[in-house]
Amino acid sequence: MMGQHDRSEALFYYFRLEDQVPETHLLRLIDKHISFAFVRERLKESYSDMGRPSIDPELLLRILLIGYLYGVTSERKLVEELRMHLAWRWFTGLGFDQEIPHHSTFSKNRHGRFQQSKLFEQLFEQIVRQCVEVGLVKGGDLSVDGSFVEANAAKQSRIPREQLAEAAQVNHTVRQYVEELEQQNPVEEPVHQQDQVSTTDPDSTYATKGGTPARLGYYDNYLVDNHSCVIVGVQATAARMSQETVAAQDMLTRFTQWQGREPESVAADTTYGNGEFLQWLADRGITPYMRTRDSIHRKNSPFYGPERFTYQPESNSYRCPAGQQLNYGGRNQRNRTYAYIGTRKRCGGCALKAQCTSGAFRFLAIHMDEPARQRARELANTPEFAQAQRQRKKVEALFAELKNQIGLRRLRLRRLKFVREQFFLAAVAQNIKRLVRFLSQGPRSILPATT
Repeated sequence: MMGQHDRSEALFYYFRLEDQVPETHLLRLIDKHISFAFVRERLKESYSDMGRPSIDPELLLRILLIGYLYGVTSERKLVEELRMHLAWRWFTGLGFDQEIPHHSTFSKNRHGRFQQSKLFEQLFEQIVRQCVEVGLVKGGDLSVDGSFVEANAAKQSRIPREQLAEAAQVNHTVRQYVEELEQQNPVEEPVHQQDQVSTTDPDSTYATKGGTPARLGYYDNYLVDNHSCVIVGVQATAARMSQETVAAQDMLTRFTQWQGREPESVAADTTYGNGEFLQWLADRGITPYMRTRDSIHRKNSPFYGPERFTYQPESNSYRCPAGQQLNYGGRNQRNRTYAYIGTRKRCGGCALKAQCTSGAFRFLAIHMDEPARQRARELANTPEFAQAQRQRKKVEALFAELKNQIGLRRLRLRRLKFVREQFFLAAVAQNIKRLVRFLSQGPRSILPATT
């Protein structure tokens, strides 16, 4: 006989949230292995001893973390979803008879206590340190890369920089931006100067990457441990190629301080293969697994490149493929190059002249960091380089996770200081998943939250 389900609702239900969350659930594992108690200690100076009790800041952080773990970056939607998810309620400690914080509460705290205390950055650092302490992060071989993330602003919102003062009279965001410029203290760090500025998000940069149409956005820069795929460095920057190596240096410096030693190697794409960054790595004894960023002119040139010339330190000169000497001719500080010059007599009758220069004599420009560049070129032909480049793909997988699973293909918050917080929280969510899987000794044992 066919049964029929009775949809009548009982007046009372008797159950515990504790019993509804499986032992292998991601949120239960996070609650077991990771402490968020530092939040109250970090923020206690931000609260008065008088007045009504505030909403627990640890509760707010747990709710925000849920959003980034499960791809709900809208706080309004997050609050709505929290009403219906048993596991989410259990993780936050909110019973059915307790009121869920209003979505505006998150914005108020973000602009105040959370921002002033750098709470999200502190959380990220704490998780990375825990990954190092438990042996998940080895810290020897790292990879670095940056990804363009679209800003919450349309390209039509851009105006010429000369019109900023006029726009500031009617636009609060622009007015705040102009005030920061006048104080010569823009948000945390200067943003690349542009001819046109968005009135919606003045810190965003109009740029493109990977052949996509130009848009307003930022770069999210990751430094990743190759062994564990844990993000050990995060930095939000203007969407400019020049900012990627600057961010890489900052992230490497901070991570070195955390673990107490320099990494052994860093893998990256050609974007990072400029002489200054390669020399910076060489000075620290870090092996660079990245191709050099040689100019298009050099790549397409029919003439001998600098690698065909041999340096002679005793005379500070170079010897060409034909065995002739090029003498030192001076330094160009702006281009960071040294000049070495042949002579009309030596070059004029040379049998290899057609392969060396179209001029009367050879002019050789050697980058100040050419030894570091040459070292990188030599490494590019080794098996270790090929292995490091395969490992580097892990960073791209993390960016795919960031955009497709966490939902940060397009930013929700505006201004660099708030974009930075989104990037930190996203990286925290990515790292926490890997940390609790490691601590629970079984990546297949974690169940996704569906209730």
